[in-house]
Amino acid sequence: MKTAKIDNQLSDWRDKALKLESEVKKVIIGQDKAIKLMNIAIFARGHVLLEGGVGVGKTTLLQAITRGIGGAYERIEGTVDLMPNDLIYHTFLGSDGRPQIDEGPLLRAGENLSVFFFNEINRARPQVHALMLRVMAERNVSAFRKEYRLPHMLVFADRNQVEKNETFEIPSAARDRFMMEIPIEIPDDREIRKSLIFNTRFQHTEKLTQQVESDILHFDQLNDFSDYLQNHIQASDVMEDYALDLWEATQDPVKYGIKLDTVDVSKLIQAGASPRGMGMLLKAARVHAWMMQRENLYPEDIHAVFHEIISHRLAFNSMYESRRTALARELSGHILSQVTVPSKAK
Repeated sequence: MKTAKIDNQLSDWRDKALKLESEVKKVIIGQDKAIKLMNIAIFARGHVLLEGGVGVGKTTLLQAITRGIGGAYERIEGTVDLMPNDLIYHTFLGSDGRPQIDEGPLLRAGENLSVFFFNEINRARPQVHALMLRVMAERNVSAFRKEYRLPHMLVFADRNQVEKNETFEIPSAARDRFMMEIPIEIPDDREIRKSLIFNTRFQHTEKLTQQVESDILHFDQLNDFSDYLQNHIQASDVMEDYALDLWEATQDPVKYGIKLDTVDVSKLIQAGASPRGMGMLLKAARVHAWMMQRENLYPEDIHAVFHEIISHRLAFNSMYESRRTALARELSGHILSQVTVPSKAK
């Protein structure tokens, strides 16, 4: 009887996860992989970096997802003059001409905050990053002589990757706080491109996102179910050894015979994936296994999220940093192809 109840709970939540994907895909076209990965991050309770240019639909995508999750959506723009306190409060002159203080975007919704979007995070100064990282890690912030809890908040941030003036590169410690870096790219399919520019339904963001069914997941229940899910999906000893081999390959790729055409791999790596990063890899892989209706971890579950979780964590020596995005993707691909998958793990 107990087993049946567990199976029903896992199945019911899986149906909700799949429904969220299908609802978002109704209004966001050409981004199926990104939607799948963001869904995994939601159930693994991990923050996400979004990689993509201007006007590719990141805001619309996040608003659609928030509607399906439930809870509040807040957004802030990264600028060179943004200060840490701007996330917490803002001041203005009231109707009586006196200064007034209102809660800022981090505090406005209180515990109902579900999705916080930090647009162009690398335009903000390191002091702002420091506050944001602490809030991401602890999910609380002190202000107005009280503590505000943000237990359900997921942070999504994107970087301006075109302009270099007045930007501050996100350091490795900051990147490591994000579970995934997910590309949001302009679709290659010509018919999808035609729809995006000629179909007027895609020109009205608010009307578009209203088509997504609301509160599919019930944001305030996700933390408990995520813990339940993580404890349910099991990894064999063979799978644990395989994950350790992948981790070691990020630190010492030469040991695993990994070669890249344009660089000396022995001089490439300054630091591989962190223990936190590998923990996040396994969390996301367990969610993928659950979505695939499995109770045990398989290599393909790790492969499905490996690039997005590991690539942005690799720290390269300074001579290669200008090419880090392309090299990190290339290296992570070679790691998956070179590190032997144990036959018993398949």
